[in-house]
Amino acid sequence: MKYKIFILIFALFFINFQIVTGAENEYGIVRAWFNGENATVEGIQLKIGETGEVKVEVLSKINGDISLKLKEPGTTRAFNVLNGPSKQDEWIDSKIENGSLKTYIWTISPNGVWKNGNAPINIFVQFNKGMNNKKIQFTIANPYILDEQYTGASMTPAPEITGTGAAAKPAPFPSVVFTLATLLIVSRWRRG
Repeated sequence: MKYKIFILIFALFFINFQIVTGAENEYGIVRAWFNGENATVEGIQLKIGETGEVKVEVLSKINGDISLKLKEPGTTRAFNVLNGPSKQDEWIDSKIENGSLKTYIWTISPNGVWKNGNAPINIFVQFNKGMNNKKIQFTIANPYILDEQYTGASMTPAPEITGTGAAAKPAPFPSVVFTLATLLIVSRWRRG
């Protein structure tokens, strides 16, 4: 019976904590967000000229260097990089130490070359340790580009403190309280 309660507790806690999606290998961890939502983001629609924020965190497990780039898989470039550490398909190279966290943020916007279809935004990261390297790549978001011009105000995100290692979206407090209250009630109920 204790085994079932343990599984119930574990499942409730696992469900209530938001997990940052990314990828990991023995050289490092890569996490990503699009407009504050954990990768891989689906169901987004963007108008031509509407901005979006891509955030990537790279946590190293080695002393070495990293190379990374923001890219689209096709030959048609659906996005322009308005602001960020690099243009699309442009490599960023830097030294990295074991345990260090690097954060990269780009502001992108659909340029109108591709519309009425999805345009994935991918990240490619290569960890290099001497002559050995390990790669991580995945889709951050797969927005649908509408054939409409964006006319709203600029959606440039407010500046944020980076390099803290904190998740982009903290776990929701009310659901954790609900989980603890439920577990307390079940515990009292089990005791009679």
